[in-house]
Formats: sequence, C-alpha cells, structure tokens
Amino acid sequence: MFEPAYRALLDSGELETRVENAYRRLEACDICPRRCGVNRRQEELGTCRTGEQAIVASAGPHFGEESPLVGRGGSGTVFFTWCNLHCQYCQNHTISQSGEGDPVTPEALAATMLRLQERGCHNINFVSPSHVVPQILAATLIAAQAGLRVPLVYNTGGYDSLETLALLDGVFDIYMPDMKYADAAVAERYSQVREYPAINQAAVREMHRQVGDLYLDERGVATRGLLVRHLVLPGSLAGTPQIVRFLAELSPDTYLNVMDQYRPCYRAHTLPPLDRRISPEEYQEAVDQARDAGLRRLDDRAQRWRIWRL
Repeated sequence: MFEPAYRALLDSGELETRVENAYRRLEACDICPRRCGVNRRQEELGTCRTGEQAIVASAGPHFGEESPLVGRGGSGTVFFTWCNLHCQYCQNHTISQSGEGDPVTPEALAATMLRLQERGCHNINFVSPSHVVPQILAATLIAAQAGLRVPLVYNTGGYDSLETLALLDGVFDIYMPDMKYADAAVAERYSQVREYPAINQAAVREMHRQVGDLYLDERGVATRGLLVRHLVLPGSLAGTPQIVRFLAELSPDTYLNVMDQYRPCYRAHTLPPLDRRISPEEYQEAVDQARDAGLRRLDDRAQRWRIWRL
C-alpha cells in the first residue's frame, strides 16, 4: 500500500523539526534564491510580497493538469498568491502579480488539504510554492497528524534554492518544476530574475536526486518522481535545445511536458516577439528537438490527442 514520504518524517518527529527550521529562516528570509533578508514574521515584505501567512487565491480539484496527476479524481490544486518570478507574460497575472487571494493560517490550509483528499483527489498540488515553503510544511504537519495520506506535488516556476529543497527532502513525492529559459539574459528581461538557468538546473538536478523518474501506479496515476514542464515561447526565446539536452543527460526517462499554450498576456503585447502566439512549426520543432535529444517520455500535443481519442 502506498505511503507518502512525509508519513515517515511525521512518525520520527523530523517533520516538526523541519517546520521550526523553516520558520526561523523567515526572520531574515532566504527561502528562495532572491534572499531578500526581510523579517517576514514581522510582516516585512520582500520581492514575493508575502509576510508570515501564505495567501491562497483558490483551491479545488483540477482536471486540466497532466494526465498522471489527474487520473479520475483530479489533482487537488492550491494556487498561492504572488510569486518569486515576475514573468511579463504570466497567464495568471491577477494572482501572481496583482495579489488576488486571501491570507490563510496553517490550520486553514491543512483543512483545505484534507477536504481535497476527502473529495477523491489523487494528490495535493501546490502551485507557486517557492516563497511559502514554511507555511506548506506547517500545514502538512497538521494535515498529516489528522490523516492526510496522498502525495504532495511541488508545482514550481523552477527558481528554487538548494537549501530550501533540502527542507523538502522526504516531504514531497512529486516535483513538477518549469524549465523556462536556457539564457540568463532572456530570463532577466522577461521574468526579472538573475541567473535563472544555473539556479533552475541545479534545483531540477536536486529534485531528481530526491525522487527519481516519474513512477505511475497501476491506474496510471503518479505517486512519485519528477515531471518537468517546458513552455515553448515565440522566437525560440525559451532555449529548448539546451534544456532538452540537459534533461536527457539527467535521465532519458525524464517525463517532459512540451507545452504549446503560450498566448500573449499581461505585458506581453509590449515585448515582441512575445506579442504573438507560437506557430505550429515552432511547436513541432521543439518536440522534435526533445526527441532528438533522446528523451523517451514526452507529453506533447500529438500524444495528448492520441490519448483523448482513446
């Protein structure tokens, strides 16, 4: 019978220790690679504009995620407000950049997690979690004590520090990072963040070390492992060839979702070539590059169409 990783940490008392260590780091915040140094426990705000309490925009079963997360019961998705990236084309900019949402206590977040489990969701899927890791750990402790037993999904923009990922080792069974860019200058221009490729690749490598390749149970539902998302951008801005080579070297069995849903949002209309959708040729080129690099587990538009027809 499947047991999520955090159950062992709960039984040993280590999960409670992780919570204490994480909250201590909020006092001169270095939770994400921006290392703002503000005291979030005193409601000082850094780049993520979040104090001691996490802010949640919405939560509920989600059936639009990757099929290994959705299964029949859906993915229990919690959307956190604000973000440690400032992507100028963000499709969820009212949440990530404008602050749409309400503060929640760890107890309230834990209750949400338990409700999602009761509704039959296969996992708890935390979207944009990088800046609220202490709050997630605190809620997980409370929820696990009350009977939470589904896997946790760390659904991140991929700008995560190794020190924070160490706090999550043995807590999260599934990591789902973006790999947005292969070029640091492009990342700084369009997401206002420095050294994204180096930090992102180090984080993805650590995530894979912790959980390995994506594992699916007999229902085809993910229970553990790494699932990577790569959004194809107009004008080859994402650097797909370099990213897929990195992933193939990490493991040819890395599960990669080559995403085709880019559309101009937020401030993209002022930033050509981001002011247009990608072409079918651009998307197909990205898929071909992933296959040519040796990746064997692609979630692409053609594969999703085949599954839908079945």
